Amino acid sequence: MVDVDPVGRRFARAAVRLEYATIGWNALEAAVAVGAGIVAGSVALVAFGLDSAIEVVSATVVLIHLRAVLVGAEPNAARQRRALRTIAFTFFALAAYVTVDAAVALLRADRPSASTPGLVVTSAAVVVMPTLAWAKRRTAGTLGARGHESSAVLLNADAAETLLCAALSLATLIGVGANAAFGWWWADPMAGLVVVYFAIREGREAWKGELLDDE
Repeated sequence: MVDVDPVGRRFARAAVRLEYATIGWNALEAAVAVGAGIVAGSVALVAFGLDSAIEVVSATVVLIHLRAVLVGAEPNAARQRRALRTIAFTFFALAAYVTVDAAVALLRADRPSASTPGLVVTSAAVVVMPTLAWAKRRTAGTLGARGHESSAVLLNADAAETLLCAALSLATLIGVGANAAFGWWWADPMAGLVVVYFAIREGREAWKGELLDDE
């Protein structure tokens, strides 16, 4: 059993709430981006939405870990490692799918339609994701100061993932926006290839179980 003092418990609850917020936002983000991407024929939006869906699963793994710490139980690292490797496979599958889709779009010179919902959701993500990352780092700092290093390291690592998602949303916004504003159709599939880079990077981290190893 892991002893959690009252102050540590309060901030552990705050960390859990942040993970719920992350899951809720990413779920909404995924639904809007994929739907808008399909309607507009946008490689970047579909890729961004699928990445957001995977992030829901990844954040759930972190949430399970934090809830175990909150109730004073030792998290099941072996089970979480298996879950992370499943997530890694999903990221790699996403990278392969988007690479092919982007390549076909570039070769055929497919021109996606402008997508107002896509612009709205990616613009919102550019604001929401850094805010969540800042809140996670602040909460992690307090947990670390109270001696709860395991939770602090985990939350800091998750904050880094959230910042990566912010960078990804900015890249998608630029690609979708360039197509809408200037008719640069090639910017959309190129933004999709940025998603591929992040998907491979996050997949490798999940496969190695870095969130768990850092503890």
